[in-house]
Amino acid sequence: MRAVILAAGYGTRLQRDVELDASGQFSHLSGRAKPLLPVGHCALISHWVHALSASGCVEHIYVVTNSVFHAAFEEWAAGFSMVHILNDQTRSNDERLGAVACLQLAVKHFEIEDDVIVIGGDTLFREDFSLGRVKERFCELQSLSEANCLLLSYQCKDEETHKYGILEVDEDLRAICMKEKPLPTDTASRRACPCFYVFSKRSLPQLDTFLEEMREAPIERKDAPGNFVSWLIPRQPVYVQEICGRFDVGNLASYVECDQYFRAKLQDVTSYMV
Repeated sequence: MRAVILAAGYGTRLQRDVELDASGQFSHLSGRAKPLLPVGHCALISHWVHALSASGCVEHIYVVTNSVFHAAFEEWAAGFSMVHILNDQTRSNDERLGAVACLQLAVKHFEIEDDVIVIGGDTLFREDFSLGRVKERFCELQSLSEANCLLLSYQCKDEETHKYGILEVDEDLRAICMKEKPLPTDTASRRACPCFYVFSKRSLPQLDTFLEEMREAPIERKDAPGNFVSWLIPRQPVYVQEICGRFDVGNLASYVECDQYFRAKLQDVTSYMV
């Protein structure tokens, strides 16, 4: 199994918040990619590398970034032999390829023909999350069919459904559909879907099909990886594993919450997410 960490975003909301912060307390975050922000004792993305390595889930970790942050990621990756950096060659948010295209770029560049864990580079999970349990569940699904894929979900509040992709599932926890940022009245489900997917190798050719269908669509239709997941669900079996929550570093407030948790509340750093 391989892992692809999507880290080609430009963090425009967070950088705007840092620039507007009059205290100067967060000036050290200016111009830094979100996955490289310090969270607790290390960079946010380093938590993933430590956990993926310790769990033995993957052989290689591929990080897709952009030209602006490429050098910084290369410097960071020098400390990890299993990490490989890929530059998507964009230099601004307006030029961005979109997360699905970045995933496709990694699959083609590294000639991936294996099952893939896809991780949002600005996402971390609560301590109940375990890569070992994810691997175990995925292996169970693969024993039933090599086409099976796996998503995560957690319960969000009624007033939060419009922020997330919301999964609807059947009694076997197979996804029926994912509604993108629905109103609470649009669905009875409160299953938010974070950017963490385990795609079977049988599903990877679907990336080409999706992007070809979306070739003329605006970037918003193909940027978020959840758009591909929504498209995939009716075409291939996708199942759900439940977790209790996540940290999504989108703006300064969410970064501060995440950093404080890892500094003050994380109980066991060495086994975190393993």
